[in-house]
Amino acid sequence: MITTLHIKNIGIIDDLSIELGEGFNVLTGETGAGKTLIIDSISIICGGRFSKEMIRKGEDYSFVELNLYLPNNDLAIENNIIVSREIHLNGRNSCKINGRLVTLTELKEFMNNIIDIHGQNDNQKILNPKYHIKYLDNFIGNEIIVAKNEYRNLYNKRQEIKKELKANLGDDKEKQRQLSLLQYEFDEIENADLKLGEEEELEEKRKFFMNSEKIGKSLNQADLALGEGAIDKINEAIRAVEKISDLDKKYDNTLNNLKSIYYEVQELSRDISSLNSDMYFDENERNEVEERLDLIYSLKRKYGNSIEEILDYKEKTEKEINRINNLDEYNNELKKELNDIEQKMLELSNKMHEIRMTNAKILDSKINKELADLEMPNSTFITHINTVEFNKNGTDDVEYYISTNIGENEKELAKIASGGEMSRIMLAIKTVLANTDSTPVLIFDEIDTGISGKAAKSVGEKLKLIGKNHQVLCITHQPSIAAKGDENFYISKLSKNGRTFTQVKKLTEDEVINEVARISNGEITETARKHAMELRKSA
Repeated sequence: MITTLHIKNIGIIDDLSIELGEGFNVLTGETGAGKTLIIDSISIICGGRFSKEMIRKGEDYSFVELNLYLPNNDLAIENNIIVSREIHLNGRNSCKINGRLVTLTELKEFMNNIIDIHGQNDNQKILNPKYHIKYLDNFIGNEIIVAKNEYRNLYNKRQEIKKELKANLGDDKEKQRQLSLLQYEFDEIENADLKLGEEEELEEKRKFFMNSEKIGKSLNQADLALGEGAIDKINEAIRAVEKISDLDKKYDNTLNNLKSIYYEVQELSRDISSLNSDMYFDENERNEVEERLDLIYSLKRKYGNSIEEILDYKEKTEKEINRINNLDEYNNELKKELNDIEQKMLELSNKMHEIRMTNAKILDSKINKELADLEMPNSTFITHINTVEFNKNGTDDVEYYISTNIGENEKELAKIASGGEMSRIMLAIKTVLANTDSTPVLIFDEIDTGISGKAAKSVGEKLKLIGKNHQVLCITHQPSIAAKGDENFYISKLSKNGRTFTQVKKLTEDEVINEVARISNGEITETARKHAMELRKSA
């Protein structure tokens, strides 16, 4: 339930806090005092749309905060949750749950399970067909629970098997597609006949081919330089030093060094001559090297950053091909298990279908009785149950329809045009489903539009009844509804210093009687008070 509602800077609301009570909370007051603004503020904190024009004149932001009491809620701290939303003129939007920033979508999803607002043009969960089967099953209760739980277990097992089959390529088309891809990849690598270290060797060859002209020129220059004088000059030096080598040991050492150099240069000269004569440039070989490297680069882009990684990928691919080819037997066992599960699911679905069909008629009858009490005796509420594919609820698709007048075609709930009719239809449904609806807070904005007299009295009784299992907030102009409030609040406006402010007062018992009298008669007279006391007493 909402324990405290705090609103700041919305319309004519300056800074307002309301302490709400359990059961049936009634909001009455002057026209234009801000009653609907209070409901709009709750809609805003439920993730509803917000217009910048709603921000109070002269302010740059609006703020709404709720203190919720939700026993046994995972998000609760000591069963209390504080939810807030702050919106600025510049478009900045801040949403928080217990101080933690959340997105607007997260806020909307969270509040959708806590507060249900019904206004003249508001959509609710009960207008959304995806919730209709849940409402029907909750109405049915224990009779369907065992079958539904057994079915859900089978449904979850079915989903697991289908997931495993998909992962195991149990689908023949998917299996062939995957095998074709893997075989193509394996063959591409296999046909390339890659060797470890091959890329490095090819790169060296490529480097040689790219620099062959430069290499040949340099070797030729070196060969000429040595052959044209270097060896002869060293030989002349040897002969010169030989003449003095016996005069001193150091000359003899120098002579030996010169001879060593002479032999080394001769060897170098022969080597360079050999290298020079071996220089050979083959254009075909160069093209083969380039093509081979292009192939390796292409494979690296697909399968790995090196030949070693490519060969590892090939090995893994081969293992995967073998694994897939050996899956048939296991997949066949899974398919048999899946078929058995689906047969059991079908049996349970048929059982649940019969239960739903029987209880749908009971639900329709109860809701139609409530509609008659609400002065809609010619309306007919109908539950449609159609067969669909397996889903988590069986093979049933449930949607509520209604015909509001004799001779008219039935329509989906969401397509009912009249606001007054919609209000009473919603109230009839909620009265019947009150014990099964888990939404703790129900809000009705001027649900009495277009009704009076006996219908208004019945509306008040039903709201009071719903308030036994939910917190109910209702704006009303009907004395018979206001008289049934567990908590009554009077909304008024005050003008001060050229500004208008919304005020909220929680009424005492005597003030409630005065307010019911005012609504009933337009002014508080003794006769009106006596009538108000009678209405209050009957509540």
